[in-house]
Amino acid sequence: MAIDRRPVVRKVLLITLVLNLVVMSLKAAVGLWTGSLSLVADAIHSVTDGANNVLGLLTNRLASPQPDRDHPYGHQKYEAIGALGVAAFLGIACFKILESSIERVIQGGGAVQISGSELWLLLIVLGINIFVAFYERSVGRKIGSQILIADARHTMSDIWTTIVVIGGLIGIWLWNIQWLDIALAFPVALMVLWSGWRVIKENLPWLVDEMAIAPEAIHTVVMQVPGVVNCHQIASRGLLGRQIFIEMHLIVDAADVETAHKITEAVETRLEEKFSPVRTLIHVEPPAYRSNEISYDGGG
Repeated sequence: MAIDRRPVVRKVLLITLVLNLVVMSLKAAVGLWTGSLSLVADAIHSVTDGANNVLGLLTNRLASPQPDRDHPYGHQKYEAIGALGVAAFLGIACFKILESSIERVIQGGGAVQISGSELWLLLIVLGINIFVAFYERSVGRKIGSQILIADARHTMSDIWTTIVVIGGLIGIWLWNIQWLDIALAFPVALMVLWSGWRVIKENLPWLVDEMAIAPEAIHTVVMQVPGVVNCHQIASRGLLGRQIFIEMHLIVDAADVETAHKITEAVETRLEEKFSPVRTLIHVEPPAYRSNEISYDGGG
């Protein structure tokens, strides 16, 4: 049975929400005070961090791993949907950054004024971002939470964009190279877009029930169980380490139902040991049955 990790996820999201609100407020304040478009764009990016935390809290509340009458396979796909919501917020942030940059190029704007104390403040902000990203990623990998891993990746993109922006502001502070502010806003947008694409790429297969475990790997494990003659039409879906669902047809060397049942229970136990947590559905067939098809060949 899948373990309910939602309390841990909720705690992490609440902690990071508070920290992300601090980061967002400091970036916006310094950006507006200095007139830096790239820093304001970075603050917009950070707004999505907080929004992602709120979205994560909402989906985490819904994403129970335990089945019920209406959701016999559990509710964990809500978390993947939440991760896709993260990608959507990243897309919006990218558009806003590009829009502001183009407006500044066309319409112009005032010179950026930055001081050493404001740069030190931004370095503190960067430190908070680094802590949030590594904290979320560490816990996310430990408990297998896609929403935490996706949000950590988003925060990692925030770290790189902040580094780029701080580098540009240092250039303005030391040498008064004003065009750096607008020029750096564009790569910030591309970094944001790339992060969103990676989140989509990692979570879409889960939502469309892509193969979770190679049929050949499942076949190898099952064939080690005494009494199994062969297995075929193997299918799997879910997310390894979170919850896997396996279906198969199993040919057993059994003269009665009780013996066949014992063999299938041994198969389920072996699969649980290898791919836990896993729910297995087995269709038993007699020893005389023959099939060379391990899985589905993809034909029409």
